[in-house]
Amino acid sequence: MGAPLVCHGHSRPVVDLAYSPVTPDGFFLISASKDSNPMLRNGETGDWIGTFEGHKGAVWSCSLDKNATRAASASADFTAKIWNALTGDELHSFEHKHIVRACAFSEDTHLLLTGGMEKIVRIFDLNRLDAPPKEIGNSPGLIRTVEWLHSDNTILSSCTDTGDIRLWDIRSDKIVQTLETKFPVTSAEVSRDGRYITTADGSSVKFWDANNFGLLKSYDMPCNVESASLEPKHENTFIAGGEDMWVHRFDFQTGEEIGCNKGHHGPVHCVRYAPGGESYTSGSEDGTVRIWVVGSVNHEESNPSGHVKLVAEEVVRKAESLRISEKTVEAK
Repeated sequence: MGAPLVCHGHSRPVVDLAYSPVTPDGFFLISASKDSNPMLRNGETGDWIGTFEGHKGAVWSCSLDKNATRAASASADFTAKIWNALTGDELHSFEHKHIVRACAFSEDTHLLLTGGMEKIVRIFDLNRLDAPPKEIGNSPGLIRTVEWLHSDNTILSSCTDTGDIRLWDIRSDKIVQTLETKFPVTSAEVSRDGRYITTADGSSVKFWDANNFGLLKSYDMPCNVESASLEPKHENTFIAGGEDMWVHRFDFQTGEEIGCNKGHHGPVHCVRYAPGGESYTSGSEDGTVRIWVVGSVNHEESNPSGHVKLVAEEVVRKAESLRISEKTVEAK
């Protein structure tokens, strides 16, 4: 079994992850942790690029804009902050009156969405940092997730203490649709092509049509799951992580489990596919971020490909020849 790329650095649980789209400089990964220091990494290698320092409480949510030039974070210190992702400098701090649990950049990168314990969804204009935010409706509970869809005309939100996903039209400030779930939705992801909304609630992963809001698929998971993500390129597999500490991979059409990644030493709080679908990442209570490469030996696939076996044998051969040459040197 090959190992995942294990990214150390956080001293407390990792509670949120977000990838940038692919940019001319590659793609990037940001992680939020209760240690109050969001971290930026190379999305492909997991190599640490920098740490955003300035929050005074747990960071619950993080986001990168589509150019990966700015980062956003939402914190228990009652602020959401915008950062320069190239220098690590804090660009602005948006004060709130309670814990901020969620944040998201708009697709056009001009707006920041926040939500949290105040039960208010806010939209901040990043071109007018000192302007008061636009406030959208009253949420029925404490806000857990927020996302944009429909070219920044619709907002999605879920609550920590009550089920369902609510969709708000930002032009009318009204709830236009409610997606009904039995349990609170702990993770919501809008697919990059805008077709699907992927949600996790209780031990269920659901897929919704993002345009007419019908429920397309609902799959029962092996345990309570906190996060789920749809493969972005072919949309034929999805991953889920939760309290059993494993990252499970499933066939999107059938719901059949096709892979399982073991390695975390605590519940998995967040999972996300990389923008090209060639790898995915998980963040856990154990404080690590792990990047799993699709189709590599770290998958317990039911039918590992012959190619992987050959590569493994080649590695073993090289290691043995290296040992032989070392012995030869010693003999001399």
